[in-house]
Order: sequence, then C-alpha cells, then structure tokens
Amino acid sequence: MSSIVFLIQCTDQKGLVAGITSFFAERQFNILHCQQYTDVEIGQYFMRIKLEDEGTLPHEQLEAEFERFAQTVNLSWSVRYSETPYRVALLVTRASHCPYDLLLREYEGELKCDIPLIIGNHKDLEQMARQFDKPFYHLPISKETKLEQEAAIKKLLTEYDIDLVVMARYMQILSEQFVQEFAGKVINIHHGFLPAFQGARPYHQAYERGVKIIGATAHYATADLDEGPIIEQDVQRVMHDNSPEDLVMVGKDIERMVLARAVKAHIEHRIIISGRRTIVFSEGA
Repeated sequence: MSSIVFLIQCTDQKGLVAGITSFFAERQFNILHCQQYTDVEIGQYFMRIKLEDEGTLPHEQLEAEFERFAQTVNLSWSVRYSETPYRVALLVTRASHCPYDLLLREYEGELKCDIPLIIGNHKDLEQMARQFDKPFYHLPISKETKLEQEAAIKKLLTEYDIDLVVMARYMQILSEQFVQEFAGKVINIHHGFLPAFQGARPYHQAYERGVKIIGATAHYATADLDEGPIIEQDVQRVMHDNSPEDLVMVGKDIERMVLARAVKAHIEHRIIISGRRTIVFSEGA
C-alpha cells in the first residue's frame, strides 16, 4: 500500500487538529495514523500524519493546495511519498561495523531506502562495497586537499540524487560550509556517553577510568562538532572486569543499533528538528 507522510510544525493555536484533518478528509484521504506533540515551553505544535495514497489527487496538486492552507495558519511542512524511497550515501573510513550493518539492513528490507554509493577516505572498505554490489569512491583527504575533496563529495551526492548522508564512522570533520549546505541531511554517530574521552582509543581511555556505562549518540551534523540535534541514544552497563577489548565490542554493538535506529527514523519521515533538539515520533506507523 502506498502512503504519504506529512510533517507539520507551527505556533500552537486552537483548531489545528480539526483544520488539518478536515483538509485531508475533504479530499477523500484515509488517515492511517496521526501523532502530535505540543512543546508548551516554546508554544510550538508538531504533527506527523500518514495518509493512504490511492491516487485520489496528483501529488503536485496536493502540495499546492496544502501550501495554500498552510499559509492561512502559518505552518511549515514537508512531505514524503512511500513510492519514492530515500537515497542514502555512506561516508566511511576504516571501521566496517556501522556501514556493514546499514548495508545488510537495506539488503534485507529492514531499511526501506536505496544506498547507491559509498565514499571512503581510505580503501579499506572497498571489498565490503563489492560484496553488496555498490560503487566505491576513494577520496583521500589531507589538510591540503580537504576542500577539494569535499567538492568532489558534493558532486557525487548531486550526481546520485542523494537525500541523506550518513557518516558511518567517517573519521573526518566536515567543513562548516558542507554541513550548512546539507543541514538536517547528515547523520553522524559517535561514542556519545564518553564525553571525557576524546580522540583516539576512547574505549581504552574509558577502561582506565573505570566507567560503568558506555553508549553512543546519533545526531545531525552541524558546524559545532558533535553538538547537533540528537536523534537517538543508548547505553549499556559494563563491569570492572570488562577488558578494553570487551568495551570496544560492546561499543560497536551500541553504535550499530543507535545509528540504524536514527537512519530508520529519518527515512520514515519521523523527525522534526526544533532548534537544537529533535521531535522523533514513535516507530510502527
């Protein structure tokens, strides 16, 4: 069954739900699911509404008519159609656990998206790309070539008509210009519950400090390093007798799960960015 998902945000006001649902009912749309949230602290209203797409109205006409309605109540909105899956690019370095997991989930149909290319600043994962029959582009980056290679990355993203970029343990810092150009379209994963352990070998640093939980955070990339709106997080308790190698393995598992959940939420059109935070509507609808 084809479906249409609208994400809606506006200043909270009376009659919003009635107005929005009436708009779709008047055009003979069947509402499959509707979620809403009001942030009383800032007076903002958020909605995710999923419609059955029976071809009742051409998409262009639907969008034009909804925009006219949106202007009457001053709301912002976006829409996705299930017949047009997200096209996702993976940026990788040497670690395979996150990109391999995403490729496997795409292959098995758990992530309903297309991953048409992989871009790496090292060649280590070229064989992995071949296993999944994906083109691999090797774009090595140095201080001198960073901007030139970012331009090459952007060219590839345009050529492949990419909707979402996933930094699947991509160990490079994207420029401010890049993340601004792709604002809300770049997801990063990092060991977010180890904030005191920056740089190389964070899990070994965590072992030396005797941490009791480790975890990961998936967030949208912004100009402020690792400070973008958080999409998904998770943690797991660890014990004093866990070795550094144990912590690495636990950390990899958490990173895989957290990144996959974040990507899934994005491609299912379940996320609205509100300032420095996100509204993530529940899964399953």
